[in-house]
Amino acid sequence: MSTWLRNVRLEIGETTYEDGSIQTITDLFHIQVANEGVIQTIIPATENVSNADAIDMKGKLALPALKEMHNHLDKTYLSLGWRACRPVKDLSERLALEAAELEQLAETAEQRASAMIELHLSNGVNHIRTHVNIDPFIKLRNLEGVKKALKAYEQYLTYEIVAFPQHGLLAHEEMPDLLRQALESGATILGGLDPAGIDKDIERSLQVTMDIAKEYDVDVDMHLHDRGQVGFYTMDKWLDMVKEQDYKGATAFSHAFGLSKLSPHMQKKFAEKLSVLNVGIMSTIPISINSELIPIDILREEGVKVALGCDGFFDSWSPYVPGDVLEKVHNFCDYTGKSSERSLRESLSLITQGITPLNGEGEPVWPKTGDEASFVFVDASCSAEAVARLPKKRRLMHKGKLYNSRH
Repeated sequence: MSTWLRNVRLEIGETTYEDGSIQTITDLFHIQVANEGVIQTIIPATENVSNADAIDMKGKLALPALKEMHNHLDKTYLSLGWRACRPVKDLSERLALEAAELEQLAETAEQRASAMIELHLSNGVNHIRTHVNIDPFIKLRNLEGVKKALKAYEQYLTYEIVAFPQHGLLAHEEMPDLLRQALESGATILGGLDPAGIDKDIERSLQVTMDIAKEYDVDVDMHLHDRGQVGFYTMDKWLDMVKEQDYKGATAFSHAFGLSKLSPHMQKKFAEKLSVLNVGIMSTIPISINSELIPIDILREEGVKVALGCDGFFDSWSPYVPGDVLEKVHNFCDYTGKSSERSLRESLSLITQGITPLNGEGEPVWPKTGDEASFVFVDASCSAEAVARLPKKRRLMHKGKLYNSRH
C-alpha cells in the first residue's frame, strides 16, 4: 500500500529576465509515498491518479520539513497561562531566579514540553534538538518529563537531547556525575555553558567536558554567550583540544557571540579552522541593539555548517512566543539585507539541514524518488516568498505521516 499526494507544487527551476531579476518556476505534481515513508513516484499533475485515498494538496507548495536545532523544551511556561519575566541585573541573578522555580516547574515538565512540541509541529518542524537542564536542584527530573513528551510524538518527529549544565559544570561537585547519569538515561549529546562566565575556569571546564564526551563517545553542544576576547579564546582553546585529542566532527557552538566583534579577516580565518575540524554553529538570531549578529555568511562561505533554532520562549528568560524557526530565517535575511530570489531561497537551508528545492544555479535537486517523505506544505508561490512572508497555515508530513495540528 502507498499514499498519493495530489496537486503538490514543486520548484523546478528559475527564469532570469533582461534586467537580471530572477523568478522561481514551479509546477504541480502527484507524489506517491510508500508505507516505509519514502517517496516512491513523482509524476506531473496532468497524469491521472485513480487511488481513492489520494490526498489533494490543492496546489500547496512543498518545502523540506524544518529542523529546530536549538531549543529548551523543559523551560517554557506554555500551557501554564500568562506570566511576564522578573527583571534582573545580570546572568547570575537570572540563574538564581530560575533555580528557585525549578522544583515547582519540574512537576509539569512533560505537559509544558508537549505544548512546545505541538507548536513546532504545527509550524512544520520534524526534528528538534533540545537542551534539558541537568542540575543539582532537580537532578534528572526535567529529562524524564521531556523524554516522555518526545516519545508521545515520535511518529511525527526525530530528536536529540542535550544534557545541559545550566547552572555550571564546576560549581557543584556532583555535576559531572549527573551529566554522566543523563547520558546513560536518554540524553544523546553533552552540553556545556560559558567556561569563563559561569565556571570561571576555562581550561578545567573544557577538559572535564572533553573527558565526559570521550568517555561516552557523544557530540558536544556548548552554549557560549561570553563576548569579546574571552569568548573567542574559549572557542579557540576548545578547537585546539579537538585537534590534539582527535575529537574532530563532534562539536557545535551555540550562540558563539565571541565571533561578532572580530575583524572580517579574523572571522574568515577562524571560520576556516571551524571548517577543517568540522565544528558547527547553532545560532538563534538574537534581536538586540546590544548584540551584533555572528558572521553567518562568512561562516557558510568557508563551509561551516550553520543551523538555527528558537532557543527558549515564553519562560523565565523571555515572555515572547514566536516559536517559529522560519521566522528566524526571515529575521536573518531582514537584518543582513537579503532580498533577492536566490538569497532568500538559499537561506532556507539554515533550517533544513542544508536541503533546498533548487541548488545555487537554480537547478532542481529536491525532492527525488527515494528521498524521505518529509515535507511542510505552505500557501506560497515559492520558497523565497515563504521566507519573506511567513505563511501562517502549514501542514507537516513526517516520513509519510501527516500531522493534524491542534492549533
